[in-house]
Amino acid sequence: MQFLMRFLMLRRLYDWTLSLAAGPYALVALAIVSFIESSIFPIPPDVLMIPMILAAPRKAFLIAGVCTVASVLGGLLGYVIGAFAFEQIGQPILESLGKGEEIEAFNERFNDFGFWAVLIAGLTPFPYKVITIMSGWTAMPLGTFIVTSIIARGLRFFIVAGLLWKFGEPIRDFIEKRLGLMFIVFVAVLIGGFFLVRYL
Repeated sequence: MQFLMRFLMLRRLYDWTLSLAAGPYALVALAIVSFIESSIFPIPPDVLMIPMILAAPRKAFLIAGVCTVASVLGGLLGYVIGAFAFEQIGQPILESLGKGEEIEAFNERFNDFGFWAVLIAGLTPFPYKVITIMSGWTAMPLGTFIVTSIIARGLRFFIVAGLLWKFGEPIRDFIEKRLGLMFIVFVAVLIGGFFLVRYL
């Protein structure tokens, strides 16, 4: 029953977020959603970004730019939450995402993979907010966090924008159902190549 209630609540939130894409202040709404999704909001900005680009392909890269900047700034809020309000705000957010039991074990090895952790979360469907909060909590160097966030979020949003700008509606199904997997494969190959060069 609790799962059903949560699902229905998320569905309503998803539908409401999607409805913002058609409004007169869609770009502002996208910036806000991108910002808060990086720390507390459960719906990814792609929900807004995809229909906005399909409706105005000439603005594809402006939309991706707004999404990237707002998401990175929101990531800094997540970092601050992790650094200064982890028990009060950060931990409840992680627990609501089902990550509460993994926190201690994750903390012990997180900064060993700091760059890769942020890159993976920034590119793939893994919740970016988990990494922003954990980065602050584990005191990841702020410079590393910012640079990696810009690379990861920029790659993700500009690749989506480029595909939609080039191919339009026919590529939408691929983006929504398979692009996340492609990003995971890309990051796995990138990490594998890095370790091969470093250790062989």
